[in-house]
Amino acid sequence: MHSRVSNVLTITSLSLVLTACAGDYAFNTNLDSEKINDYFKVGEVTVYEGSNLPKGKFDMLSLVEGESCQEQANDAPSSISDARTQARKKAAELGATGIIIQHCIDINEPDSVCVSRSICSGQAIKSVQVN
Repeated sequence: MHSRVSNVLTITSLSLVLTACAGDYAFNTNLDSEKINDYFKVGEVTVYEGSNLPKGKFDMLSLVEGESCQEQANDAPSSISDARTQARKKAAELGATGIIIQHCIDINEPDSVCVSRSICSGQAIKSVQVN
C-alpha cells in the first residue's frame, strides 16, 4: 500500500513539474531579422571564376567590387575570400543570381587607412528563364 501511495505521489509530482514547464514563453533576441535575411542572401549568388562560367542566358546588371581591409597591424589580414564575399553581397543587393569575378588583387603596401587590402571586382548577373 505504501509503494502505491509513493507511486501516485511521484506521478503527481512529475505531472506538476512538467505542466509548469509547458507555459506560454516568448523567445526574445537581439538579432535583427532583416540583417539575418541579408546575411543569407549572399549565399543565393553563385560565384563564377576562371573557366567556370555561367551556362545559359543571363543579363549583366552592374559592375560590383568588394574590399577587405586590415586596419590595424594586430587585426586579421585582409583576404581575397572576404573581398569576394563583399562583392557577392553587393551583387545580391542588386538582385543578382551570380557574379563573374574578373579580377582579385592583394595590396600589401600600407596606406593611410589599411595595413593590407584585398579587392575583387566582377560583373553581377541575373539568369534569364528561357521559355
